[in-house]
Amino acid sequence: MANKILMPKLSPTMEEGQIARWIKAEGDAIEANETIAEVDTDKATMEMTSLEAGTLLKIIIPGGENAKLGQIIGIIGEKGEDFSALLDEASSNGNSVKEEKREETTEKIEDRIPVSEKPNVVAKEGNEELEEEIAETEGRSYDYDRTEAKEDARKSETSKPDSNGRLIVSPIAARMAAENNVDLKSLKGSGPNGRIIKRDIEEAMTNPTKSQTENIKSEEKETPSAAPTFAGAEQTQNSSRFREENTSRMRQVIADRLAESIGPIPTFYLTVEIEMDVAIEFRKQINALIKDEEKVSLNDVIVKVAAQALTKHPWVNSSYQDKTVRFYEDADIGVAVAVEDGLITPVVRGANRKGVVEIAKEIKEMAGRAREKKLQPEEYTGATFSISNLGMFGIKEFTAIINPPEAAILAVGAAKPTAVVKNGEIVIQNLMTVTMSCDHRVIDGATGAKFLQTFKQMLEKPISMLM
Repeated sequence: MANKILMPKLSPTMEEGQIARWIKAEGDAIEANETIAEVDTDKATMEMTSLEAGTLLKIIIPGGENAKLGQIIGIIGEKGEDFSALLDEASSNGNSVKEEKREETTEKIEDRIPVSEKPNVVAKEGNEELEEEIAETEGRSYDYDRTEAKEDARKSETSKPDSNGRLIVSPIAARMAAENNVDLKSLKGSGPNGRIIKRDIEEAMTNPTKSQTENIKSEEKETPSAAPTFAGAEQTQNSSRFREENTSRMRQVIADRLAESIGPIPTFYLTVEIEMDVAIEFRKQINALIKDEEKVSLNDVIVKVAAQALTKHPWVNSSYQDKTVRFYEDADIGVAVAVEDGLITPVVRGANRKGVVEIAKEIKEMAGRAREKKLQPEEYTGATFSISNLGMFGIKEFTAIINPPEAAILAVGAAKPTAVVKNGEIVIQNLMTVTMSCDHRVIDGATGAKFLQTFKQMLEKPISMLM
């Protein structure tokens, strides 16, 4: 009997998922618990497995499209059996089930590239290579209408549109082509089914053909008024041209979560300067005793010190739960890591019970997998306290937004040589500015100040962590 394949809940905060690609194609046999698709959630790319054995009879939601939790994305059953009733049900629930309707379903993207290209977006079956899916995760592939360019296509030896006269282009490639005046009609795609991908644009920019070079030169000679027009630019006279891109699930969740934080949570900020000379020397001493591949960073030391300080100040290591306050026995530190689509916070569990070298190893390993979108939900959720360090970018001081339900987050700036007065003399010391954002529902001013005093003392005199 044919059954529905529904979009599963693959992470705690997931409300919608994007099919990164179908690993199985229509007509393929499937074993129970076998991976059939990869789904982009809010924080990672997760594998979706089949709950039963059978044949993949129909793909309802193709690669690159979104589906809400519980929405029908496919049909599984015995080969050759009738599943028309399930197709009707999927159609009534708002799913596109006919291939011809998928081809007709378009989404204008004139604001992504010049109107002269007249692009249309259509859903495309997701049988792309995994390498390209990881590298190009911004959205759907695009079919460019070639109606007005068919004559040019016949003349171009490198351009090979599909049977419907369209050129398939990935979103990253479309953006790069628009930004660098690369003529898509002159390119031959190296991706699946002739899809133009990022590396094709890069190659065209590095080794442009004669026609491309002439096109770029002609664009440079044009006056601003003759430049390609972006959709919406004419709405306000002399306004800047613009383009829009679909937000990723990660960016949508970041926006929703932080909007929840800055509004309902009464937040205040505490800032302190810390002398870092001893901490820097402490790190050097540790690295002198271990292998090169185990080297620790100053941020690893900061994570360890914060975890130790949290054990002495339980109100900072807590969360407000409406009618109760939840106090955590261990310090699970979320470490903010920048990734392509936004920000993710791998969690170092029980950091107060781990050494600096072990913390460094965990952060390095999880940060690498975070950038590849391979973290499991339990690895980036459930922190009790977070640290965001922008010191490596030269940022001296900033404030960070609390990630609910945590009660605080520490924003760490760069440690910079600074002239200070000490014992009546001007000396040069490395000073680091940290600012803690506090949830006033559980952390009072004095409570937060005492935590920062302990944190400062432990960084300036690391031996105090043994006391």
